[in-house]
Amino acid sequence: MDSTHKPTVVRSMPWDGAKMSREILLNREWLVTNGLGGYASGTISGAITRRYHGLLIAALPAPLGRMVMWSHVSEFLHFTDDDVVSLGAEERAGGQLDLQSADFLREFRLEDGLPVWIYHVRDLVLEKRVLLPHLQNTVHVSYQVIAGKAPPRFELRPAFHFRHHESPVNTGLAAPYKLTAVDDRYEIAAARRKLPPLRMRICGRGSTFTIAPAKIHQVVYRTEQQRGYAHEGQLWSPGFFRVDLREQSTATLVGSTEPWDIIDVLSPADVLSAERERRARLIVEAKPEAQDGVAAELVFAADQFVITPAGRFEEAARAHAAGDEVRTIIAGYHWFTDWGRDTMISLEGLTLTTGRCLEAGYILRTFAHYVWDGLIPNMFPDEEKEGRYNTADATLWFFHAFNRYLEQTDDRITLRLLLPILIDIVEHHLRGTKFNIHVDPADGLLAQGEKGYALTWMDAKMDDWVVTPRRGKAVEINALWYNALRLLADWLRQSGEAVSPQRYKEQAARARNSFNQRFWYAKGGYLYDVVDCNGQNGTHDVSCRPNQLFAISLDHPVLDQERWKSVLDVVENKLLTPVGLRSLAPDDPEYKPIYSGDLRSRDGAYHQGTVWAWLIGPFVDAWLKLHPNDKANARKFLQELPQHLGEAGLGTVSEVFDANEPHAEGGCIAQAWSVAEVLRCWVKTA
Repeated sequence: MDSTHKPTVVRSMPWDGAKMSREILLNREWLVTNGLGGYASGTISGAITRRYHGLLIAALPAPLGRMVMWSHVSEFLHFTDDDVVSLGAEERAGGQLDLQSADFLREFRLEDGLPVWIYHVRDLVLEKRVLLPHLQNTVHVSYQVIAGKAPPRFELRPAFHFRHHESPVNTGLAAPYKLTAVDDRYEIAAARRKLPPLRMRICGRGSTFTIAPAKIHQVVYRTEQQRGYAHEGQLWSPGFFRVDLREQSTATLVGSTEPWDIIDVLSPADVLSAERERRARLIVEAKPEAQDGVAAELVFAADQFVITPAGRFEEAARAHAAGDEVRTIIAGYHWFTDWGRDTMISLEGLTLTTGRCLEAGYILRTFAHYVWDGLIPNMFPDEEKEGRYNTADATLWFFHAFNRYLEQTDDRITLRLLLPILIDIVEHHLRGTKFNIHVDPADGLLAQGEKGYALTWMDAKMDDWVVTPRRGKAVEINALWYNALRLLADWLRQSGEAVSPQRYKEQAARARNSFNQRFWYAKGGYLYDVVDCNGQNGTHDVSCRPNQLFAISLDHPVLDQERWKSVLDVVENKLLTPVGLRSLAPDDPEYKPIYSGDLRSRDGAYHQGTVWAWLIGPFVDAWLKLHPNDKANARKFLQELPQHLGEAGLGTVSEVFDANEPHAEGGCIAQAWSVAEVLRCWVKTA
């Protein structure tokens, strides 16, 4: 490896097994992504505790989707035939886990966002790295002896369970697996013919492979057990590799679904060097305020979400024909795909703050291609090519994201290209479109909702139970609607198009007037969450939620300025926490303080108090509108979030947190809009 490389950013977690709880090694997770939607992830201990954990979860074309192609590797140091040391977390009888790694681990760290383990075994110092080459379904697991008088022979036993990453861990092994060996190349294929084989090789001195098939029974996935899912399964291993380790030499085990001619293009050392160069460019291209410290860590975290979607060949062909590229944003790891709402909310923080304006344009034009009946897709299912459109707000967030893009790029070509689409979107909303999304002619406000659907960002749904339906005229939907109307009118005026902006200015004025009359809850000093609930005129939902912030925080605030302070005071007193905003005030009878348990329990709490980190973004925006010259105090709302980068998913920001202290994290270990909004506001308050 290139020992002269000096990482830009290092997050270190020293480990002392005699003083620290071994639970830390099981609860803190690492994540590496490949720019396609694929990833590698696991616990620091080496144990796989989620169905999503593995050394290679490949992003394959639909209908395959993301597949667990390499689950685990057991690591053994052979000092002599009778003197063998295990570095991992090994299953014992009855599903018990033996964390042998805890005895030898001395440090885990992220170097420019990439995971590194340091083990001390007697006089041996061993370094381990995991790396996914960019835009490949390939993983490199590398080992280097840093110091040691008599380096041992190293044994690596890979284990597999080919399945979709959402499939339960007790899904059958799809046996029989077939092993093919030609020279130093090995291929493992499953009975499922459409699935590509996993190709493996080891790069290192004196390497050998021994065929010794074995099933590993009673593998317990403890996080799945805690979440109420199937949690015990099997793995299959074809045998083991052995390689000699010498001081300063490197052994790399490669696993890939790519063709051999792709795998062989670069040596492991060249792959590492190329990835280091790519990551160095990420920092150089980011805004100056994001080039060091916490912000730089978040730049690397942001990179994990911006992807070229694997397998959308028709979409790529259309884009390439126009000289364009396809890009999108993964909403969260491990289980989310690309969602329209999350993409548009995240776009500024993930791409514009990080200097990736070209890719921001790709993303916007990619989603513009999918506009249908005035809507952008809510999400793209992992194993399908077409999007689903059940959203009332994602399309309105598209206007917001596009405006932030234009402010930074002044890309008039894309504005001319998208203006007809933007006009069509607004016209569809004015006359009514799918899911009963329509402007009420009585007051000019935007209503939405159909039975059985949750169309706002508060979209928890289990079977027929819609937890927070919010049917009617939702507060943030109308704040976004007003903002979109004002933006469209401005763009038409600036562009000199034949279409007059007057119609949209008038619609905006009417919506604003009605909003301020109908949403103000004088008794509470804040805004109703929904009016005309379920289509019943004159009804109000008095739930105190963070959704009202968007009436202040957006580029064109719909709320009269004299009411800003009252709303912000209520939100700060009832909803603000050190890690984001509660989704419901604690004095509400529906408030749920803890996000835990099985799926039904979690969904029941998802938007009923649970804290969301991304909401710190609109709160800081609204606060700075009231205090425009006080960035120092605005930064205080973010000051405890850096500590979270050393917890849960290391180097990134979780999806949600418990509503009550100590605000334990939950949901995805890495969430796009959490990272995006924390990074954006960190830079904004610099």
